[in-house]
Amino acid sequence: MDAENQTLISVVVPAFNEEEVLPEFHATIDRVLSDIPYNLEVVYVNDGSTDNTLDVINNLRGNDKRVTLIDLSRNFGKEIALSAGLHNAAGDAVIVIDADLQDPPELIPELIAGWEQGYDVVYAQRTYRSGESFFKKTTAHFFYRIMQRVGKFNMPEDTGDFRILSRRAVNALNTFKEQHRFMKGLFAWIGFRQKAVHYERDARRAGVSKWNYWHLWNFALDGITSFTIAPLKISTYIGLATALGAFAYGLYMIFDTLLYGNEVPGYPSLIVIVLMLGGLQLVAIGILGEYLGRIFNETKQRPLYFINEYLPSECAVKKAAADKQ
Repeated sequence: MDAENQTLISVVVPAFNEEEVLPEFHATIDRVLSDIPYNLEVVYVNDGSTDNTLDVINNLRGNDKRVTLIDLSRNFGKEIALSAGLHNAAGDAVIVIDADLQDPPELIPELIAGWEQGYDVVYAQRTYRSGESFFKKTTAHFFYRIMQRVGKFNMPEDTGDFRILSRRAVNALNTFKEQHRFMKGLFAWIGFRQKAVHYERDARRAGVSKWNYWHLWNFALDGITSFTIAPLKISTYIGLATALGAFAYGLYMIFDTLLYGNEVPGYPSLIVIVLMLGGLQLVAIGILGEYLGRIFNETKQRPLYFINEYLPSECAVKKAAADKQ
């Protein structure tokens, strides 16, 4: 509904090589939100796509003045693209959703209803994940539960980025300057009143997922290292336990040699112990390296992203003009 002086809701959609699904996605969003009593803008963030995604968004914008285009200067990754959308969304409430239609836009009215009840964050929590392998489902299951236990805040299980955020929550998120972003964790870390809406996740409608297992592994590392130093503590405990075990074994060897002698040198056991200790040390150094590398990136204080082109929707322009008055 397009009316003056009404609440504006922004829908932020990061897009990387999504030319196949974007027209269907936009048609679905238009149909689902056609009856909401608020103004609407759809903020598409082109994250350095190498296909015709940018052209598709421009075509959508030519036919729908509610579309905002943010074209990033290169591919910065989904977390940064999502942050760019949040920084530039003009809405009094902001909906975050992927373009692949795995998260059903039909759930948005229920998210809006939760926001209208006074919740700052209403997130969509998956009860089933269609179209994904057993391995991916299993690793995701354990990852969320590990984050629950090692983090110092309540991170909802089986929850992606799909949610609605109040302006207060968006403003809080926009204060973060960190380079290594795990948005699912940041959404939970800010606190405020939060509520879950349950749904079954569909398979991707078109195109292919950009998340292979290597990307997911690095994504998990970012999540863990961004919110906990548990790996450092674990390596410390393993090192202490190994040192105590080595000390006990050393005492045993001393008394065994004094009492019974040692006619045959213990070459095999020596090699095993040396390799085990060397492996543990390399693992501990690797964990330290992960944290040190992230500290190095943060200390450079580079901008999160650069925008090649920003074309706001009519609603965003009107709201900006009204805010200046």
